[in-house]
Amino acid sequence: MTAIDALMRSVPVIPVLVIEDVRDAEPIARALVKGGLTVLEVTLRTPAALDVIREMSKVEGAVVGAGTVLNPKDLDAALEAGAKFIVSPGLTDPLTKAAIESRVPYLPGIANSADIMRGLDHGLDRFKFFPAEASGGIKALKALSGPFGQVRFCPTGGITEASAPEWLALKPVLCVGGSWVVPAGTPQPEIIRRAAEAAVKLRAP
Repeated sequence: MTAIDALMRSVPVIPVLVIEDVRDAEPIARALVKGGLTVLEVTLRTPAALDVIREMSKVEGAVVGAGTVLNPKDLDAALEAGAKFIVSPGLTDPLTKAAIESRVPYLPGIANSADIMRGLDHGLDRFKFFPAEASGGIKALKALSGPFGQVRFCPTGGITEASAPEWLALKPVLCVGGSWVVPAGTPQPEIIRRAAEAAVKLRAP
């Protein structure tokens, strides 16, 4: 089992976090971990993102990674901030080579068979299916999984609490990425904790 495979199997939902204020980092991370979601993806979409990774990494039990990593420069900055895994929206040769050389668990985004084949050429077989709903949804993922039986996915993009169980029921799906667990706006730790607890139960036993 690879490191990224183990992370994907450890939780049914990886919260996709867009956090504007670093002061929100610790309470959000504590609420998520308390609710049972320990793998946290902090997207590099805000100026505070790298500091958020640093703060969340201090929370016991949290495995904090960086999302929206677009190039080797982003990769270096995320690793310096303490990211334990890397997620990108697409798959490029420069970023993939840099991630492999760094030995960090890496989950690149794919949307079609050509993307998957490029990833396989690099020795990768765990991918983020993104944007999941806009790329054809469950029907598309089922079609892609046919010729790529060894590949496993984390679908992300447009997935909701209501639709997540249908995705998680698919054999090729190890987990899903979702932003619904932490709604935008002022964080309310108790609501986040309850949302995390509900997310943990979305995968059928």
